[in-house]
Amino acid sequence: MLVRDAMSSVVLTVGPAHTLRQAARLMSARRVGAAIVLDPDTCGLGILTERDVLDAVGAGLDPDREPVHAHTTTDVVFAAPRWTLADAAAAMLHGDFRHLIVLEGRDLVGIVSVRDIVRCWAPARTAAKSPVHA
Repeated sequence: MLVRDAMSSVVLTVGPAHTLRQAARLMSARRVGAAIVLDPDTCGLGILTERDVLDAVGAGLDPDREPVHAHTTTDVVFAAPRWTLADAAAAMLHGDFRHLIVLEGRDLVGIVSVRDIVRCWAPARTAAKSPVHA
């Protein structure tokens, strides 16, 4: 199975000037663990995860004042839609993160998470373990 089969093509995007609270509200409303940060000034893509928000709040920072750009990961590992889910899982394990931005060429086409991969793999595992009845 490929990343294109598991990824979400509808992604939450926020700007670098959003506050952490604004981003957290959007992420909560969409029930997603990450938002893509689009910075038109740098033409760059970054990612803000629930862990980034949690770390900032845990450090005592004010989520109403903290801008997203101060907590955005910009050194991002990107996946391609044609990657296998095993390739994506290996990249996540190697980088110790749970989301990959999916690009086709230079275009943002989706995001894939550990949960997406597990969701695809779980039915295959269940089917493989089920006894065959004649």
